[in-house]
Amino acid sequence: MSPVRFVALGDSLTEGVGDPTGDGWRGWAALLADGLGAGPGAPVRFTNLAVSGAQTRDVLERQLPAALGLRPEVAAVVVGVNDTLRRTFDIHAVAARLDRVYGALAGQGALLLTACLPDPGDVLGLPGALGRPLARRQQAVNTVVHALSERYGAVHLHAAEGAWVTDRALWSADRLHPGERGHRQLALRFHALLAEAGLARGAAPSAEPEFPVPTRAASLRWLATAGTGWVLRRCTDLLPNLLTLAADEVRHRARGTSAHLDLRASAAVSAALAAVTVPERGARRRGAATGVA
Repeated sequence: MSPVRFVALGDSLTEGVGDPTGDGWRGWAALLADGLGAGPGAPVRFTNLAVSGAQTRDVLERQLPAALGLRPEVAAVVVGVNDTLRRTFDIHAVAARLDRVYGALAGQGALLLTACLPDPGDVLGLPGALGRPLARRQQAVNTVVHALSERYGAVHLHAAEGAWVTDRALWSADRLHPGERGHRQLALRFHALLAEAGLARGAAPSAEPEFPVPTRAASLRWLATAGTGWVLRRCTDLLPNLLTLAADEVRHRARGTSAHLDLRASAAVSAALAAVTVPERGARRRGAATGVA
């Protein structure tokens, strides 16, 4: 029996940051991979193309061509948070890129795995005026992912809310990436959706961590090196724009017109979705499976 070809595209979440193994990262997609086959007679050929820091543009221009060359039967595409953390955020561009990525993979016959994600401001515990603009952006991305997942018949995981977002035991020291337990939860929930649809014939990954939780000292060392670099990069890119957005948030709140910001964001999402090409009926796959957090 030929191997099941499983390819993962995305950013640091899918690369596996927060779930260290050996000299690199493992992550939820690698944990899920073994459960897609039916044992030794049906192995899985897993390729992880995800790269830390990737935005939707990177997935479209760099990862998608490599993925199409592998002709996957299952393709995970989880990306978008990094777009929300850039001053150049544009929901119209995000929607157009994701539509092209999903459409190209589905057009080859791949089953898509997608997920909506919690907003980074909530996970990081940012104060309201700073966190709300990021939440609005992430909600816009999630709305686009929901709509396109349904359009292309993706197996879609609702991971934007729920206890796992606030359970610190599931998150790594940087408070932005899941730890091993969190990656295992994502893998388990994707496996449950696939099994329900009769698409995962192997055993589900274990919920129990394989490696000890990093010590506080190790976590502090990580934050002082890689974590500090992340903060500095965001400060030079996002922070000035975020402060402007926060000031706008405060002004609207003082005037009692905060709803205008939500309406503006909602209108932008609707326009972005209206602009993407509707696929031909033959390009659609089975109806999307969903999992509620």
